[in-house]
Amino acid sequence: MVFVTLKYIIIGDSEVGKSSLLLQFTEQHFQPVHDLTIGVEFGAKLIDIDGRKAKLEIWDTAGQETFLSITRSYYRGADGALLVYDIGRRESFEHLPRWLHECRQNCQNEQIEIMVVGMKTDIHDRERQVTEAEGRAWAEYNGLFFIEASAKTATNVEQAFSQTAISILRNFDSQQMQQQLRASYSSPREKQARAKFVLDGNANLPIGSKPDCCVV
Repeated sequence: MVFVTLKYIIIGDSEVGKSSLLLQFTEQHFQPVHDLTIGVEFGAKLIDIDGRKAKLEIWDTAGQETFLSITRSYYRGADGALLVYDIGRRESFEHLPRWLHECRQNCQNEQIEIMVVGMKTDIHDRERQVTEAEGRAWAEYNGLFFIEASAKTATNVEQAFSQTAISILRNFDSQQMQQQLRASYSSPREKQARAKFVLDGNANLPIGSKPDCCVV
């Protein structure tokens, strides 16, 4: 089976639902009580994107400050990132700018696609501290994707990953096409250099003679 491998990271404060999001996506399972992530956790899943197979390799990072020096190394080379907050904990939303800065500073990939995910939409409305409109506005202002989801009900869990994967693959296709175009068309300077090489090579030939090119 032929597939493309995409590296993902999940980042955000502790206890916002990152590990539950990963577990629901990879195993279709919800665990009400989940131990705090120590360092990183890993999961993988093969999905179908527009008729193509993509293997998502996902690193769930710890949200505690004490593990930042460890988790930063897992940011490098990420194709996609899920920036997660808890809609019932406003401080987790207010910390998003710091997490976004961490991501962009350490990923070393200008083309990374980032999805802002407001988790725990299964809570009661009176417990909500961040409106959907507020979360969407912040994501759009920063040029990011946005979705609200619930690991408990599995609402929008698949979409949180697949929407970014679609965009990543389109970027890959665009880059590949540009490389092919560059290979098929020479720059004016390259053409000039080749022409000069031919002229210089024929400079010492007797008048009326032709360069050896082929024998019939």
